[in-house]
Amino acid sequence: MNQADIHILAVGTELPGPLIDNATLIRRFGLPQAWEEWIDIFVGTKSRHFAIDIESGERKQTLTDMGTLAGRRALEKAGVDPGSIDVAVMGAAMPDMLMPATVNLIADRLGINDLPTYQLQAGCTGAIQALDLAMQLLRSGQYRTALVLGGDSIAKHLDLDIDPSDTSAGLHVNAMLFGDGAGAAVLTTDPVPGTPVLRQAFVRMLGLGRPPGQIVEWFGLADLKKTHEPVSEDFKVIEEAVPAMAVAAFQDLLDFLDWKKSEVDYLLPPQLSAKMTARVVEQLDAPTASVISRVEEIGNTTNAIPFFQLEQLIPHLAPGNRAIGISVETSKWIKGGYAVEMPGTDKESK
Repeated sequence: MNQADIHILAVGTELPGPLIDNATLIRRFGLPQAWEEWIDIFVGTKSRHFAIDIESGERKQTLTDMGTLAGRRALEKAGVDPGSIDVAVMGAAMPDMLMPATVNLIADRLGINDLPTYQLQAGCTGAIQALDLAMQLLRSGQYRTALVLGGDSIAKHLDLDIDPSDTSAGLHVNAMLFGDGAGAAVLTTDPVPGTPVLRQAFVRMLGLGRPPGQIVEWFGLADLKKTHEPVSEDFKVIEEAVPAMAVAAFQDLLDFLDWKKSEVDYLLPPQLSAKMTARVVEQLDAPTASVISRVEEIGNTTNAIPFFQLEQLIPHLAPGNRAIGISVETSKWIKGGYAVEMPGTDKESK
């Protein structure tokens, strides 16, 4: 039996607050001025957005706020009424609270009700997991139209009163790497002309017997006396592992779809940092593909990343164009990816 095509009707995104460049962040946290040059050389990310005011610490937007705005923009661009959504799926590493689920708060604000909702907690591959689940649900024939969401707010881990001399470099680097944001996509099995098709989405956990590369803690009342930091990473191991995992994910998609590397017109690489993204692109070795990256300007927005990339990609897709997006999560070592194709005559769809 032929599987139904999953069309991407529209994508919407949201970035909170003003753009924050490296000089502003270094000044606010009282870091040495030499850090600005170090970030340019070794990280490459120029700016990001936070959902808090970094001067006052006031929270300006929650993940629910950002997801609602992104979802509403996607629905409006798609011309889809909220009541026409049959299922909603969200990927997030840091939801606003443990309960209620952020996906349900967003659905409520959008006027979406009486439907299945799913929230997947994961790092950078969470959005790919959400796309994968939405595809499977739509292809089951039970549902016709899905709202897929992804996003995070790293700002909840920023302590603006922190003494930089009394904390690890890891926490400082995380503040430079990550940014806040949310995205949403409307998917449908309706054969809408002129819309790209999501051909495949997949994730694979590869962490059997391997220590986590990144740990993000949740603290409850019983944990308040703990002194360890809320976020920890093994940057050296991550630096070594990410490019190889990205190459493997890329090849997995090519093999599954029976695409040749030369047939990929657009490459949407992982967005850990600008420098890491450049390394990954070099090792993927797809010289005929145009690269779509947002990391230098908005930082690593974790589960919002694919939506920002897709939003930039879709207007450029011509009939027959193919695109592959790659994601790598270092928490318990997960590779993932997705493939998009604009139906047309230039390349016959498989």
